[in-house]
Amino acid sequence: MNIFVSIALFIAGLVLVIYFAEKLVKGAVGTAVGFGISAFLISVIFIGFDPENLAVGTVGSAEGAAGIALGSVVGAAMVAMALAFGITALIAPMKFEQAPKRILAVPVLAVLLFWILALDGALSRIDGGILLLGFMLSIVYLLWLSRRGLDIRAEGEVEETLEEAGKINKWKSFGLLILSLLAIVAGSEMLVRGAGTIIGELGISETVFGMTVLALLVSIEELARELPASLKGRAEISFGNVAGSILAFFLFNAGIIALVHPVAVAPQTLRFYLPFCFATLVIVSIFMLARKIPRWGGGILVLLYLGFAMVGYFV
Repeated sequence: MNIFVSIALFIAGLVLVIYFAEKLVKGAVGTAVGFGISAFLISVIFIGFDPENLAVGTVGSAEGAAGIALGSVVGAAMVAMALAFGITALIAPMKFEQAPKRILAVPVLAVLLFWILALDGALSRIDGGILLLGFMLSIVYLLWLSRRGLDIRAEGEVEETLEEAGKINKWKSFGLLILSLLAIVAGSEMLVRGAGTIIGELGISETVFGMTVLALLVSIEELARELPASLKGRAEISFGNVAGSILAFFLFNAGIIALVHPVAVAPQTLRFYLPFCFATLVIVSIFMLARKIPRWGGGILVLLYLGFAMVGYFV
């Protein structure tokens, strides 16, 4: 395929995925509201829901592009918790009223489970089922904690849709859900096919491209989710987005991706990307235990992301 055609295909696919991801969330939440699911349960179920990365990762898995599939998990997580969270802290240093250890442990355990299952060099369909079970158990655990005082709030498109609950037509929402789903799948197919030629022209591995370039382009909107909340003094929502994203990426998304097609895990991912991602999560958790992320802390997180993106190229 001609490189210019591939770039055009990649960009068109990216636009489709990003544009209809928001519509998909509105359609899914609107359908759930229309059929009588409570706003609180929706807030918990859709915590960290990210259809862009799920669609790209799933299509990447189906096409045998393991680097792209895993980049939508590990690389996207680094964008959320290092780059976006770090830039947010640089602009608006964050302070937290509380940081329950029981909450901080959940994302750490999610990444550990993913890592353990990947140690044999592949994520099988059985592994995918285990990850999805882990996600369901995490949701049950969050529901249990909520009954003991944990405040779980919706955010972003989910929050906006719930605020308009009285105006929602469930069948229109269902139609929007189906249309958005089809558009995102088509866009992801275009994006993955275009990426194949681009990777060859750039002379880099599929893993490096998926972990850095593609993950950044698809996940950069994480900054738009985290920064406004912090500027309004709602730092807990910014961290909630990070924690929810970790659960969604490493348990739900990875589970679906592996169920669609078993994914080979490159040695580069096991040697560098996964350990680096886990170490970054531990550092974020330490900041959370201190209940604040000052500007210098935000700077450290941004540097960690740059290290992830640049050092990985040479590993």
